[in-house]
Amino acid sequence: LVPGKDGEHEYIYVSSYSPSERFPNCQPPHDKISIIEVPVDDPASAELVDAPVLFPEGGNTGTSGCHDITVFPSRDIAAGACMGDGILMDISDPAAPVVTEVVQDTNFAFWHSATFTNDGRNVVFTDELGGGGAPTCTEEIGPERGADAVYSLDGDGAEADLSFQSYFKIDRHQGGEVCVAHNGSLIPVPGQDFFVQSWYTGGVSVIDFNDAANPEEIGYFDIDSRVEDGVQDNDSWSAYYYNGYVYSSDIERGIDVLKLDDPRLRAAERVRMDEFNPQSQPEYRPGRG
Repeated sequence: LVPGKDGEHEYIYVSSYSPSERFPNCQPPHDKISIIEVPVDDPASAELVDAPVLFPEGGNTGTSGCHDITVFPSRDIAAGACMGDGILMDISDPAAPVVTEVVQDTNFAFWHSATFTNDGRNVVFTDELGGGGAPTCTEEIGPERGADAVYSLDGDGAEADLSFQSYFKIDRHQGGEVCVAHNGSLIPVPGQDFFVQSWYTGGVSVIDFNDAANPEEIGYFDIDSRVEDGVQDNDSWSAYYYNGYVYSSDIERGIDVLKLDDPRLRAAERVRMDEFNPQSQPEYRPGRG
């Protein structure tokens, strides 16, 4: 969801990946998104206004559209995790986004999602190696595949470039259980970069990205029957911070609600929001949404 500039329209970016010759309206390569314009006063008259091709010269192997797009409206930028590519877009005209940078990484198998830091100077991409169906948190796979990758944004607007800084991956090996980087969100500490993220059977991780070149885990929630008898294993699909709590959508356990107890994160509790969409990022300020 992208707010319009005139206050009268909102825009929806629709990612349509996995095209097939069997689909009459989604034929390969389908390296595009759909842009829907929604009049605020008459949402029933929403209409498709464009379907721009993001990779006119073809994307990396396996790319067909984007899996996830995250926008940062206050800074007129968006980041796309586009299967075989990571992209940066200028959305100063939300009805006509422009791809300004494309990056590839030989360690990334499936660019899955993206999150900006609160100052918009870095973006965290995730790699869903194995498609969420394989054990990748193992010593054999290593720390650079099925991981997060942190990129810095050098420059502004259409002049911004993405520059690789580091990888992050949990170091708690999960054996033969499904584990890989998955959905998360910023913890809204103004001026700081803390992230909460799900890792399927790896549970929920709390990560400090303040040094983009050296991210580190500062806490985790990982229920594992191999370690503690009589518990139900976790399988966290997403973990989002909202008004003082982390909500982990767990495939096995249902919703786990977590409370973070760390002085570094206390300022986040003063940020109150009426609603939260992790793919349409706000800027955080103490005492305000």
